[in-house]
Amino acid sequence: MADDVLRALAHPLRLRMLNLMWPGPLSAAELARELAISHALASQHLRRLANAGLVELAEERTLRGGHERRYRTVHGSPLSDQREGTAFLAETLAHGLRERAGRRDPRHPGVTTDGELWVAPEAWERYRTGIQQLGDALHEAARPARSPGTVPVAVTVHAFRTTGP
Repeated sequence: MADDVLRALAHPLRLRMLNLMWPGPLSAAELARELAISHALASQHLRRLANAGLVELAEERTLRGGHERRYRTVHGSPLSDQREGTAFLAETLAHGLRERAGRRDPRHPGVTTDGELWVAPEAWERYRTGIQQLGDALHEAARPARSPGTVPVAVTVHAFRTTGP
């Protein structure tokens, strides 16, 4: 299972799809339009996510004489649960961060922080929990793409204990 999840998360486009489907279900056609990719490519990536258990069928509906399947992200924290593929996952996150940074709106402030620090175990646990809660709160606040009254934001955090220098 972990290998399937890591392979599914390995493509930055699939991470974007998971984020887009977090607030509510989308079809392959809707994902294709939002991501400016072909319907076939969106369907292929969606199947990969479904096979890894990262998305689930939310609804089927009839639309213009055809059937449309809409999927939603399975809520949870599969990224935090990955241990063996940390370097692999970090490379995928770095790719996504580079792409997102290219779309940064220079008119608005952001937050950038970096560190390789030594802290007390209790402090680490407190901050790790706080970072997780922040991520959860942002995901709870997420609305469908381009909803009125919303702004697009990007967040990437990969915080973990190391083995030392």
